[in-house]
Amino acid sequence: MPDTVITVENLSKRYLVGHKSAGHGRNDPFRDAIGRETRNFVRNAVNLLRGRQVLLGDQVEEFWALNDVSFEVKRGEVLGIIGHNGAGKSTLLKILSRITEPTRGRVVICGRVASLLEVGTGFHQELTGRENIYLNGAILGMSRAEIRGKFDEIVAFAEIEKFLDTPVKRYSSGMYVRLAFAVAAHLEPEILLVDEVLAVGDAEFQKKCLGKVGEISSSGRTVLFVSHNMAAIRDLCERTVLFSRGEISFDGPPQTAVSRYLSATSGSSCVNLENWADRTTNGEARITELQIDGQDNTAALLFGQDLRIRIHARCKTPLTNPTFGIVIHDATGAPISNIQSTHSGLRTGILSDTVVVEARLKNICLYPGRYLLSPWIMNSTTKSDVDFPQLCAAVEILDAPGPYGDLKLHARWGKVFIPSEWKLTGL
Repeated sequence: MPDTVITVENLSKRYLVGHKSAGHGRNDPFRDAIGRETRNFVRNAVNLLRGRQVLLGDQVEEFWALNDVSFEVKRGEVLGIIGHNGAGKSTLLKILSRITEPTRGRVVICGRVASLLEVGTGFHQELTGRENIYLNGAILGMSRAEIRGKFDEIVAFAEIEKFLDTPVKRYSSGMYVRLAFAVAAHLEPEILLVDEVLAVGDAEFQKKCLGKVGEISSSGRTVLFVSHNMAAIRDLCERTVLFSRGEISFDGPPQTAVSRYLSATSGSSCVNLENWADRTTNGEARITELQIDGQDNTAALLFGQDLRIRIHARCKTPLTNPTFGIVIHDATGAPISNIQSTHSGLRTGILSDTVVVEARLKNICLYPGRYLLSPWIMNSTTKSDVDFPQLCAAVEILDAPGPYGDLKLHARWGKVFIPSEWKLTGL
């Protein structure tokens, strides 16, 4: 078997999207409406006869889901694929799975491919769990002998022994997903394509699924793993490709790819606040820029790391020892902490013109998630806000491997992590 199992060369996929022209409605003249609908009918009839896509609407727009994508995947490699919704990730896997054909370019695959693109595809609602294991396994490419040999493992993984002979239409959504993933996860292909199937189910089931994918990857099989779970991408993948608008914007180490993705999601690491509207100000000074230096110069950092923030301000009138600060909010906007320059004993003196103040927040112990920032300046004499642009930037705290386990799972119980020591003092 060759060392390179997937070769993607100049791959592009175009879709045609139909739109109704602006201004066409019930008040159109009857003659115009008849003419427009006749043209649409003739166009769709020609497309149907020639095997082309039939579109609704009288305007056609081209949409390139993938545009000139090229990369290679080595045998035994675990490749992560991340990007915003609509970036082209699922389109790529559908082409690799031969569900759809590319518009341009080619793909060379060496080995048996199995896909977990939509968990439960091929399940029949009237059949029992037992019957659907055989049906779905056959659809996914397993022989009857393979299914029989894996049957007990599949049932044990899904944990539905009591309901094995019950029609799946009576299953809860969680039971349905468990069974569907169990069947697909017990395939033994050379190449496995996984598309966001681990985002369903409870936390314990997700952990179990991630463990199974890790087991598959450690067995030397090639895995392409699409997910919005950044912790899973970092833990499972050796290399990560970041997609943006149908193109590859980064191909390299998972941590760098995740940082770039979250920086684009959370906001820029340098925020211009000259025209920020949501602020309280008395005109004495104005915060013009906020710089966030997390990991890889992005607005993201690992749990427990330091965060450096620079506040750029322009003073319109001289200010004596103004206080600078930053309010940290959770994703809903509720304040968590207020950090200010006087806590470190900083005396700024008389400030005029432009000034830059830097704060280093040490050992960030916030649970993984998205947090909002509001910088501020206060007049130390009058104790009034000079400028306070609210919720103007964001930072993403990433789960870091360590002695505390998966901190992301516990974030729903609070926002601030407090280290502790425990010991058994009696039985």
